[in-house]
Amino acid sequence: MPKIRLVDVTNRDGEQTARIVLSKLQKTIINILLDQMGVFGSELGFPLSPHEWNYLNSNVELKKLENDDGKPVIKNLRLEGWSRAVAGDVEQALTNTNLTHLNLSISTSQQMLEWKFRGKFSRDDIISMMVDAVRAALEGGCTSVGINAEDASRTDMEFLKDFGLAGKEAGAQILRYCDTLGYDDPCTIAGRMGELAREVQMPLETHCHNDLGLAVANSVAGAVAVCDEGQDAYINTTVNGVGERAGNADLVSCILALRHSSGLADKDYLDRNIDTTKAYRLAQYVSRSFGLPIPINQVGVGENAFAHESGIHADGALKDRHNYELYAFEDLGRGHEVLSKTGREILTGQHGGTAGLEYVYSHMDIAFRDAEHAREILKLVQYANLINQQPLTEEELRFIYDYPEIARKLLTLTP
Repeated sequence: MPKIRLVDVTNRDGEQTARIVLSKLQKTIINILLDQMGVFGSELGFPLSPHEWNYLNSNVELKKLENDDGKPVIKNLRLEGWSRAVAGDVEQALTNTNLTHLNLSISTSQQMLEWKFRGKFSRDDIISMMVDAVRAALEGGCTSVGINAEDASRTDMEFLKDFGLAGKEAGAQILRYCDTLGYDDPCTIAGRMGELAREVQMPLETHCHNDLGLAVANSVAGAVAVCDEGQDAYINTTVNGVGERAGNADLVSCILALRHSSGLADKDYLDRNIDTTKAYRLAQYVSRSFGLPIPINQVGVGENAFAHESGIHADGALKDRHNYELYAFEDLGRGHEVLSKTGREILTGQHGGTAGLEYVYSHMDIAFRDAEHAREILKLVQYANLINQQPLTEEELRFIYDYPEIARKLLTLTP
């Protein structure tokens, strides 16, 4: 049976959103949390950018580095880089990083050809550039290559088919259908992606923006149409729906739609490795890292997602949660009490010392070998706090303690 797998793009498309930014440490923690949740892949950054090199290579290293249980720190998450479909860019990206999965993007619509490229490239040129980039990626050691048709929703269907077939023949394994402006609706994207899957005979990936509020619906409709044609499908998501302009398809919303909506639950297309009990922790971490509060009505993880005040609703929910809830809050990893200190609080950060550091770590049941070990971790904590510009979380503090050499690389932005 064909499957739908999730490739989260929070660390690439989400992080390139105007006015917000993540540190390399924060991006790494997000990858670890995505892996723990069972997400298939993370498009984690730009291998052509020098400030990304240490981060990208460190995350690849984490797939080989074992934790205390003898398992890789990042066990199954496929780490994918994004590049323009330009052979020279691909060659440079692979020279400076150890990535083996690349997604190669180029604009395909007539609008973009005329008004972005200013008529410099014909459709034949677009296909030729993409094919050369795919070959460069495979010759450079990539084990998988995806081709991205930017503005696919406004691209002529016959050209999209030619684009996909040429990429497939060159060795690409996935065709990404980018609804770059959120132009599609569930009916059009299902029809177009179903036709592409049928004609091109290769796995397709949705990449939907939320300009019209349809990113989740479009992503799900497109992916299901691909599976209905017998091909595997991939959905690009971001945590909490963050992304350029109005955002991207929200990770949790896509999962819940595929699992609980009336027409899709029985299809069983969604990858079964997804563990939604990790969703709330991930959403909270991303919210804090970006400095973007989770909307009160956010699907699954918002403050009001399981709140009932109306007398009729409260009565019904108390009798049987199925009266007013499609899924249980426990399924999202919710239900625990959140405690906040009202008295003395000791923190550690860029101005901290060893006494405060040892106090903070002792409350996490972590001790230091000796004074030198404490000073080593303190220096990393100071720099991490300086770069993050906010108090460090327990996830970040544990990571620095467990993997100080990797943390040092993440805090070094000059290769």
